[in-house]
Amino acid sequence: MESTLILAIRHGETAWNREGRLQGHLNEPLNALGLRQAERVGAALADQPIAAVYASDLDRAAVTARHIAGPHGLTVRIDTRLRERAFGVHEGKLWADIEAAFPEDALRWRRRDPGYAPEGGESLTALSERVVGAVSELAAAHPGQTIAVVAHGGVLDCLYRAATRVELQAPRSWVLGNAAINRLLHSPEGFTLVGWNDDHHLQGLVLDDPGVPGFMPGALQTAKA
Repeated sequence: MESTLILAIRHGETAWNREGRLQGHLNEPLNALGLRQAERVGAALADQPIAAVYASDLDRAAVTARHIAGPHGLTVRIDTRLRERAFGVHEGKLWADIEAAFPEDALRWRRRDPGYAPEGGESLTALSERVVGAVSELAAAHPGQTIAVVAHGGVLDCLYRAATRVELQAPRSWVLGNAAINRLLHSPEGFTLVGWNDDHHLQGLVLDDPGVPGFMPGALQTAKA
């Protein structure tokens, strides 16, 4: 069977990304910079042959995906299995809030305990099984083609680990940039990494842009998280 090229893309930036606040399944929209990033990634992929665009149902991913699908005359195919990890009671909190009120949770989180699930949330093991299973299924439906998968940082982290055979509990040493382009191949043998965190199309987005309020003048924004 022919391999499928997957363009895996994290949504554009949100206000909570900038604050370092956990979003999980909460539906935080793109901020002004995130919308610019979505426009840029859509333009960067306009000449790439894409057979289908899949996205999480959360607005920050679905809106980013529409900018990618539009130039190809495609409709975004929503798949809830592409949602971010469910953080349960910690959704909407800053990391400092969790450390102060839930020190045991914070410790297990820092250790990347694969079986740890916040109250009402999801473990790393459950997230990985959901994500790898879903994207494998989507890729298998498009042998020899290219698809875009627009999702979240936790989703892309799982795909990177699946492609590089890095264990869930291993510390992360790779970037999960907003609106960066990540390329993987999928075959019956699994995932293979082709390229990661291509953000050349985001160069020149500046924090003092009048359309991106509230940032320090003159700083370069390359959409790295």
